Amino acid sequence: MADPKGFLKYTRELPKARKPGERIKDYKEIYEEFNDKKTQQQAARCMDCGVPFCHSGCPLGNIIPEFNDAVYREDWRLAIEILSSTNNFPEFTGRICPAPCEAACVLGINQPPVAIEHIEKSIAEEGFRKGYIRPQPPAMRTGKKVAVVGSGPAGLAAAAQLNKAGHLVTVFERNDSIGGLLRYGIPDFKLEKGVVERRVALMEAEGVRFRTNANVGENVDPQGLLDDYDAIVLCGGSTVPRDVNIPGRNLDGVYFAMQFLEQNNRRVLGESIPAENAILATGKNVLVIGGGDTGADCVGTSNRHGASSVTQIELLAKPPEKRDPTTWPQWPMILRTSSSHEEGCEREWAILTKEFVGDKKGKLKSVRLVDIEWAKDEKTGRYNFKEVEGSERELACELALLAVGFLHPQFEGMLQKLGVEVDERGNVRDEGYRTNVDKVFAAGDMRRGQSLVVWAISEGREAARAVDEYLMGSSMLETKDDSALMVHDV
Repeated sequence: MADPKGFLKYTRELPKARKPGERIKDYKEIYEEFNDKKTQQQAARCMDCGVPFCHSGCPLGNIIPEFNDAVYREDWRLAIEILSSTNNFPEFTGRICPAPCEAACVLGINQPPVAIEHIEKSIAEEGFRKGYIRPQPPAMRTGKKVAVVGSGPAGLAAAAQLNKAGHLVTVFERNDSIGGLLRYGIPDFKLEKGVVERRVALMEAEGVRFRTNANVGENVDPQGLLDDYDAIVLCGGSTVPRDVNIPGRNLDGVYFAMQFLEQNNRRVLGESIPAENAILATGKNVLVIGGGDTGADCVGTSNRHGASSVTQIELLAKPPEKRDPTTWPQWPMILRTSSSHEEGCEREWAILTKEFVGDKKGKLKSVRLVDIEWAKDEKTGRYNFKEVEGSERELACELALLAVGFLHPQFEGMLQKLGVEVDERGNVRDEGYRTNVDKVFAAGDMRRGQSLVVWAISEGREAARAVDEYLMGSSMLETKDDSALMVHDV
């Protein structure tokens, strides 16, 4: 164990963020450098619990107490070996994962939990700086060819694992650059795209091939993939956004959040956006509908555009500020304030959007809102809401962004042409990651539904093992269930 008294000697400390007034002038990551000594102190807070619930809290089964101990002892090589045994991309999860492992931390019962996410990021960055993370192409090739469709975290994880097993892997991406939501959905102030490009370059050096502008089902024939490859892994994500059936929805000025975020990410990357297609918050009153992470990303981006005002509303009631101890080690429903909120944002809960109001030119000018009250139906046990009489009001708004989640993958094109079945939720139907079509597997949001980046990586890894077993009869690729056993091997 690191320091038996570490959790008594040190409190939780994280890197300081640049001042809001300064950081909204650019799209660089917001956190300042944090010296290794302080990171060691944070690692020392790990109690090396008899039952490390952080393992079960992490969808990847990361071996957290062991890499904390390695960091405390400044053995960065061992730390990256332990972390990489379960997580292909700690530089991503260390930046954008909501850290369910921290919610399950035993220390978190009565103290702030161990700063696991920050420690992951630190291990990854030290690994790159010191050359411990480097291309490691497989010693032998199996001669088997696998196509991975989609280059988000699930697709990249599946590709990395299958390449590690010795298969010849080609990743097909319909956009013009690799990364999926890592590149086009997450703002640079949370994940600079150089971090994604660094990993993609490393995977290319290991032998993974990438094809961009390759839309399977459109300009790439799915049947051709079935003929040319020994297996196909579908990792196209949950891309159909949830809409709202509200009067005025079609007004100019009402957009899905991902339309706004993807366009801005392209702008930051240097792409030229035609003026007639530009979605800008500059000088506008912005309303973000939806209280999750995507909504917060819209808030931070709007502030960087120079919005006149930013308001974020949520249909559900305001969550408590402190955790109910009885929820440990499960993910707690508590009020979360992101760095974007700190940069300037009005937040309201239990609000229903009634109507988008437009001017004579068909442009959005305001939104009608009403307060609601939630109550439990004693007969059904379900919660329902009713409008609060006299609370209806109109809010000036020239840009409304819908950040209310995603429904399922796109059916048209690839899925329909392959004949892949979907379940009652619209996600790909599978059994052990295998679809109803021979040789075709699925992973990530396309199979699981909209979820976290850490779940996407886990899904990609598990699907890769299923493919490897299908091709070779057995597999040496690690799974989450192996993580507890690997503790004794590192």
